[in-house]
Amino acid sequence: MEELLHDHGLSVSTLPNKGRCLFTTRDFSPGEIILSQGPYVSAPNKSSRCDWCFASSTIKRCSSCHVVCYCGSRCQKFDWKLHRLECQLLSQLEKNRIRSLTPSIHLMVKLYLRKKLQDEKVISTTVMDNYSLVKNLVSHISEVGETQLVLYAQMANLVSIILQWPDLNIREIAENFSRLACNAHTICDSELIPLGTGLYPVISIINHSCYPNSVLVFEGRMATIRAIQQIPKGSEVLISYIETAGSTMTRQKALKEQYFFTCSCPRCIKLGQDDDIKESAVLEGYRCKNHTCDGFLLRDTEIKGFRCHQCGLVRGMEEILKIAGEEKDMSEKASVALSSGYNNEALDMYLKVEKLQMKLYHSSSIKLMRTRETLLRMLMEMQDWKKALTYCRLTIPVYERVYPTIHPLRGLQYYTCGKLNWLLGNTNEAIKSFTQAVDVLRITHGTASPFMKDLVAKLEEARAEGSYKQSSMKD
Repeated sequence: MEELLHDHGLSVSTLPNKGRCLFTTRDFSPGEIILSQGPYVSAPNKSSRCDWCFASSTIKRCSSCHVVCYCGSRCQKFDWKLHRLECQLLSQLEKNRIRSLTPSIHLMVKLYLRKKLQDEKVISTTVMDNYSLVKNLVSHISEVGETQLVLYAQMANLVSIILQWPDLNIREIAENFSRLACNAHTICDSELIPLGTGLYPVISIINHSCYPNSVLVFEGRMATIRAIQQIPKGSEVLISYIETAGSTMTRQKALKEQYFFTCSCPRCIKLGQDDDIKESAVLEGYRCKNHTCDGFLLRDTEIKGFRCHQCGLVRGMEEILKIAGEEKDMSEKASVALSSGYNNEALDMYLKVEKLQMKLYHSSSIKLMRTRETLLRMLMEMQDWKKALTYCRLTIPVYERVYPTIHPLRGLQYYTCGKLNWLLGNTNEAIKSFTQAVDVLRITHGTASPFMKDLVAKLEEARAEGSYKQSSMKD
C-alpha cells in the first residue's frame, strides 16, 4: 500500500498519540484530488434504496430474498458475486430477523461475505482493497461503556445467526462493530444528503482537525479527498470528522464521545479559556434582553443569572428557564408533527419555536440556525419560494461565522440562495449567490461532476439573462 500511495504523492507514518497518519510527499493545490477510494463494503441507509448505487428511483426488490433492492440489472450485476451468497442467507431468515436487519448489521454481514469471497479468490484482492486493512483500523472497544458492549454483542450474535458459520468469533464481530463506529463514513450525494454508510480503510487513516486542509466528498460510492488549501510537501492530510458548527467545547465533547480523543488542532489550541467561553456564549448561549444590543450573556453567580458583556443588562435565571421550558416543549411537539406528516401544523409550531428562540438565544445561535434550516426545508417542499428565501438569507451570516471560507456546507447554502433568487426572478442576486457557490464548490467538489456542471450552467444562464435585461433597459 505504501508504494502505491507514494505514486500518488502520499505516505503513511505513525506518530505518538496519533497512530497512523497520511502525509504528502509533494505539494497539492486547492481543489486537487489527494486520494480516491471505493468502499470495502457499503450499505444504503434505507431499504428502499439501490444496494449498489443508493438510487431511490425505479427500485425493485430481489425476487429471491425480497430484502435487497436494485435500480436495474446493471447494479444487480455489479453486486452479484456478493449478493449471490447474501441472497441465500437472507432467504432463510425469519420475518422478525429481517426486521432487525439494520444498515449496520447489513454492512457487517457484507464485510464477512466479502472477506470470504476474497479468501476464496472469487473477488480479487489488492493492496488498497483487502480485509487486513480493516483489521488494522483502531476499534476503541476497550474504551466503550458496558451498555455499548452489550449492544455490540447482541448485534454480533445476530450477524452470526445470519451467516451460520460455525467457526465465527462473536468477540471479533463485536470488535468490528466498534471499528465501524469509529471508521465508517456516511456516504452523501453532492448536496450532502446522507444516502448510506461505507467503510474506506485507507481514507480512515486520515486524522481529524477542526481546521482541516482537505475535505471528503463522494461521487457515487467513490470517496474523494480534495485539498481545500495549498498543502506543502511533508504536511499531514487532515479532514474534519464532525460538523464544525459549534463552539470548541461542543466539538471536543462530540469527538470524545464518538472518537475517544480531544482535538489539538490550531483552532482548538489558539483559543484561551476566555475566548472559548465567549465563542460558546455567542454560538450556543443566551441573548441580551435589550434587543437593540447584540451582546452575549455570561453567567453571573452573584446575581444567580446572566449579565450582558456589552451593556451590562441582567437576565434572571427564572425568566430564562421559563422561556427555555416553553421552547423545549414546543420543539418536541413540532418534531412529532413533522415526523407524522402533519406539515402545516409542524410549520406553525416551528414558527413559534423560532419566536421563542429569538427571545432566548443570540442571533448567531446554532440552535436558532437549525430551526431556520428546518423552516427553510419545509417552505421549499411547500414551494413557498419567497418565505424560503427569507430564511435562507437569515442562515447565511451564521454559516459564514461558523464554517471556514472553503466548506461544502457553506457553498451549498450559497447554492440554495441562488436557486431561490433565480426562481423569484432576482437575477442579479442569483448571479451573486451562484458565483459564491462556484468559488467554494469547485474546490470541494471539483469541476467534472454532473452537479458542478449543472451549477456552472445555471450561473452562465443567469449571467446571460442579466446581460439581456441590462441591454433591454438601455434600449
